[in-house]
Amino acid sequence: MTQLRIGMIGCGTIGMEVQRMLAVADWADVVGILVRANGKTIANPQAVAAPLHTSLDALLASRPELVVECSGHEAVDAYAEHLLNAGCDVMILSVGALASAERHDRLKAAALSNKRRIIIPAGAIGGLDFLQAARSAGLTSVRYRSCKPPMSWRGSPAEKALDLATLSEASVFYQGSARMAAIGFPKNANVAATLALATLGLDETQVEMMADPQADGNYHEIEAVSMAGSISVRIKAMASPDNPSTSLITAHSVIHALQRECAALVI
Repeated sequence: MTQLRIGMIGCGTIGMEVQRMLAVADWADVVGILVRANGKTIANPQAVAAPLHTSLDALLASRPELVVECSGHEAVDAYAEHLLNAGCDVMILSVGALASAERHDRLKAAALSNKRRIIIPAGAIGGLDFLQAARSAGLTSVRYRSCKPPMSWRGSPAEKALDLATLSEASVFYQGSARMAAIGFPKNANVAATLALATLGLDETQVEMMADPQADGNYHEIEAVSMAGSISVRIKAMASPDNPSTSLITAHSVIHALQRECAALVI
């Protein structure tokens, strides 16, 4: 492996875990983390091993080759295009931000004109290798269902549709396209957006979201049909102990995606 100079944006639940694992990786050097001046995006400042910056210019001065965004849609808006124009690859975790066609096209154009890349990790789902291959073989339908314990949906629009505190049975509160899911649930539909971008697109990929008081984890279910075959995937992802709406596997998915960027053998 070659050593990769990595910058980061945000140091919340996922960012903290990513930087912790990168700190002991011999193939990575975290050259800086961009955080808000008020420190609100830092989950545990004492555990951060990399330099902290409060301006994009300071982060760029540390010469990152690839910057990992793990701070939210606002960070994608504020920094992604500037980073691509500055010659950095950008890994986006807040994938739902790309549900805006204007933003998607603008960032893609910036990547192309600067010969850079926008990288999206798999996150909490699996089966993307089959699904992406099936897309060129004639993918005809893709459905995704997200089922989480009620309290995992706190702070989302689900609270307007359901009384999460007293819910006694599994209840669906959203059915529709991946695009509208990502727009309506900006902190909860990144998996749906990732799946859609890898397959039929944000308008043709169908999404269902539900809260289930009996759920003992965050469940992700995918059903897809293509000319090459069909696939049905059901994943039980354990929630992060620090944030029940985030799957524990997400940070590890980021590490896997980063390793692929500098590995001699890629699978």
